[in-house]
Amino acid sequence: MEIFGYIASVLIGVSLGLIGGGGSIFTVPVLLYIFGIDAFLATEYSLFIVGTSSLIGSFSYFKNGLVNVKTVLIFGIPSVISIFLTRNFVLPFIPDSIFRIGSFVMTKNIFLLLIFAGLMIIASYKMIRKNNLIEIKTNSSQKNNAFLAAVEGSVVGFLTGLVGAGGGFMIIPALVNFLKIPMKVAIGTSLVIISLNSLIGFFSSVNHVKVDWNFLLSLSFIAIIGIIIGTQLSKKINGEKLKPIFGWFILIMGIYIILKEIVI
Repeated sequence: MEIFGYIASVLIGVSLGLIGGGGSIFTVPVLLYIFGIDAFLATEYSLFIVGTSSLIGSFSYFKNGLVNVKTVLIFGIPSVISIFLTRNFVLPFIPDSIFRIGSFVMTKNIFLLLIFAGLMIIASYKMIRKNNLIEIKTNSSQKNNAFLAAVEGSVVGFLTGLVGAGGGFMIIPALVNFLKIPMKVAIGTSLVIISLNSLIGFFSSVNHVKVDWNFLLSLSFIAIIGIIIGTQLSKKINGEKLKPIFGWFILIMGIYIILKEIVI
């Protein structure tokens, strides 16, 4: 069974390399249902795996001048602050047992997984629908657009801190729509932001969990191979054309998580 987990880890990297996001959407279910890791620990591991692979994947974009450093700061600083606050002051205060309805108990793990599944469904919708990058009206000022991008950065940071989702499916539309960044640059910039968000999120709360470094580094290495493959494929394949395929897969996984945690 674990062999499927390692194969899926390659797909995590390929997704990041091709479309600049989607890595954490694959990572958490793989850790949870294939490797049998606890939900909270799965989000922690996801941050490291996605962070390291995104960091490696961003190098080629840096080399080719496809990373907008100013945008990384505009989007990244609010996001990093939000992650730190969420990992250290929000997550620890969520009770292990939130409420009970009959025999069903809404635990902290189930609560986080349901939020994650909801994000998966939203992400799948954005990937499946056509023309999901809508141009902002020309009378919208660059200053206002930068403010909106910073606000969305805070939202992405909160979600990353809460459930270990890198937020690429939210970052790229924000970069293209609000800051008018070309798609290739948006992907490279997204990878840098995801790497910063994920790694800072991981190291800000790693003391709260016991990490199996051998396992974590092995999966990260495989995901890095995947992102190198994905980055090379992105030179020949338009990642936008593959988004619907990723989207349908993510939609099925999101529905599966909800059914498994509540119904099955």
